[in-house]
Amino acid sequence: MRLSAIILALAASVSARTLIPREGQTLVSRDDLDVPGQNPLKFCEANRGTDIITIEEVILTPNPPEAGTTLVIEATGTVKETILDGAYVNLEVKYGYIRLLKTTADLCKEIQNVDLECPIEKGKISITKAVDLPKEIPPGKYTVQADVYTKDDKHITCLTATVTFDRRSLGGMFDL
Repeated sequence: MRLSAIILALAASVSARTLIPREGQTLVSRDDLDVPGQNPLKFCEANRGTDIITIEEVILTPNPPEAGTTLVIEATGTVKETILDGAYVNLEVKYGYIRLLKTTADLCKEIQNVDLECPIEKGKISITKAVDLPKEIPPGKYTVQADVYTKDDKHITCLTATVTFDRRSLGGMFDL
């Protein structure tokens, strides 16, 4: 499925909330949640120290993506421990405020869409994947969140992105 390939490529390589501090808390800058590189990705939370994957950079070309074009995703990172069969992704896709999809997917089956397979060995990892985006993407705001875990429920990573496809040109632009 092309949609799952796009979503999981972004997740492997998936709109941060503004946090209002309470007494004893500090404000987390949106920049602290930005995934390095040229992309709309954000980390879901500021405390990522125990994540199994450290994402170093994600580059999308074109950025922003445009309907009817080929989106090239380049990502680099470090896997801190081997990821085995049984890892999973809690995935949610919204169109505006409407939930289009909420599912749990087998990470090891889905990562075949980005030319990887399990086990994902410890060490440096690089992904380059081209995905053809259809011309018929309905205009509007899409939000994707991918929260990834090992088979033993250890946190791998969590990414989110918001993309708006324009009504006039059906080209994409990011809301950050």
